[in-house]
Amino acid sequence: MSAPATLTVVGIGADGWAGLGEPARAALAAAELIVGSARQLELLPPGEAELRPWPSPLEPLLEQLAAGVERPTCVLASGDPMLHGVGASLARRAPGATMTVHPHPSALAYACARLGWPAAEVELVSAVGRPADVLARDLQPGRRIVAYASGEDGAASLAAVACAHGYGPSRFVVLEQLGGPGEQIHESTAEEWGTGQADPLHAVAIECRPQPGAPLHPRTPGLPDDAFETDGQLTKRPVRALALAALAPSPRQLLWDVGAGSGSIGIEWLRAEPSAEAVAIEPRPERAQRAAANATRLGVPRLRVVEGSAPEALADLDPPDAVFVGGGVAEPGLLDRCWEALRPGGRLVADAVTLEGEAALIAAQAAHGGELTRLEIASAEPLGSFTGWVPRRPIVQWAARKEDS
Repeated sequence: MSAPATLTVVGIGADGWAGLGEPARAALAAAELIVGSARQLELLPPGEAELRPWPSPLEPLLEQLAAGVERPTCVLASGDPMLHGVGASLARRAPGATMTVHPHPSALAYACARLGWPAAEVELVSAVGRPADVLARDLQPGRRIVAYASGEDGAASLAAVACAHGYGPSRFVVLEQLGGPGEQIHESTAEEWGTGQADPLHAVAIECRPQPGAPLHPRTPGLPDDAFETDGQLTKRPVRALALAALAPSPRQLLWDVGAGSGSIGIEWLRAEPSAEAVAIEPRPERAQRAAANATRLGVPRLRVVEGSAPEALADLDPPDAVFVGGGVAEPGLLDRCWEALRPGGRLVADAVTLEGEAALIAAQAAHGGELTRLEIASAEPLGSFTGWVPRRPIVQWAARKEDS
């Protein structure tokens, strides 16, 4: 019985064949099929292998490669294949598959080397195949970002996002053809770059500098209420921060935000943990649209919004690791349905402002354990010529963890 054919992923840079190590060259020389972008394939010397450009869409071919190859196959990737590259995409599709990877210095490594930035202190953002709004999550004063972009207007799209969030004065360095003979570096600010065009192969380094009065949107839970567009259906900042602390955003875990309103819980869950996932379930179409718009504007466009009423809308969703119920807690069977769906070790947090909702939470706590907390918050507001405390409606919160089994 013959040995299975091998799948090899080779990172290649703007320096082409000259920048490859001997193991990578040997793998390419032995390959019968080489897959890559047209630009990457043009960097190779003549050979006997079949050269196949990536199709559009490329997902079917990725699935085919991840399932196994029938002949020695090489896949070309830009820079480090496991860093926002095709190697990572293949590994996610077939985590148990045998795959050999030959990395090349990444655009992140090159950019940090050119600018003298310690790479461990730099945030990496990929806007390749994603909206440029993903940059918004990381726009905080003093943060250093290297952003991957594609197309001649990639840098301009990132500059527009930075300016829209009050970071127009940020240092904005466009690095083209890194590591290759055509390398060029352009120093600017986000506002000065404007609609400037760049070489299709480029990255952008950003040193965040806010303009006076720019809003501060940290990644820790508890964004200001005015960070969200809302019709009033919004879990307010103090309550939201406490809810997220109990939900405990964790790597690669899925949140259901039931009765999402403006989407604030799901959005902050995703901002806190970049590898997590979230589904916002909202019955009103205008609110569902608003939640999606808030997610994009705040840098987490991957929030999935499902328009529908719970518990019916929960039927086809993947089991969650955490659930937040911000509305409809008194709906018969809703809390039980959410609890049943939770994975072992999952967390459920629910808020109530009505007596009926409070009664449902008390019953849930009696059935499943957890903690009940009554939150009473008051705000200082003008009272004639003085200032007084104005209490908000009390909120009862139930937080429970489903035991591992």
